[in-house]
Amino acid sequence: QTNFRMGYFISDHYSVAIGVDHMKYVMSQNKTVDINGYYPNPGSYGELLANNQVLLTEEFLKYEHTDGLNYVNTEFSRHDDISSVFKIGNTDKIQINLTEGVGFGLLYPKTNTTLLGKERHDDFHVSGFGTSLKAGLNVTFFKHFYIQGELKGGYINMQDIRTTESTEDSASQDFFFFQRIIAVGGIFRI
Repeated sequence: QTNFRMGYFISDHYSVAIGVDHMKYVMSQNKTVDINGYYPNPGSYGELLANNQVLLTEEFLKYEHTDGLNYVNTEFSRHDDISSVFKIGNTDKIQINLTEGVGFGLLYPKTNTTLLGKERHDDFHVSGFGTSLKAGLNVTFFKHFYIQGELKGGYINMQDIRTTESTEDSASQDFFFFQRIIAVGGIFRI
């Protein structure tokens, strides 16, 4: 996965940033799941099971976000210099910061689906929203270059996932996510 972020320090302790988290996932095939809703020709894809369950056969549904889940978000973060804890006196050479933040944004995935024997669909489409929290440790060198490790988790709710060329066909899902991020970057005055 590749993430991109650009931000602005509004003070020594606070920053605002915009970015894209290019997360990916693939739905596991041949699993049994609960289903609700209507679709034409039930049973034609080797999918029907008892108790309103279906088997996710490739003929019934292939579903993935390998071209990116694309969580386009804005983050508000706090940064605290904790160099003194590590007995670092000259923060012009190396500085250690604790960072934490909150984010929110839209989901702009390229959903790749094959559904009910229809032609594969894989267009970009705004499909929902997400929220996130993060915490990390930042090591800055010479006041301008840094490496940062983060733990980031959140909630994604997609109520309008395009599944075929027809705008009448759609899906919805919501889930929690967790990322371990290692970032490199620079800090410069503008």
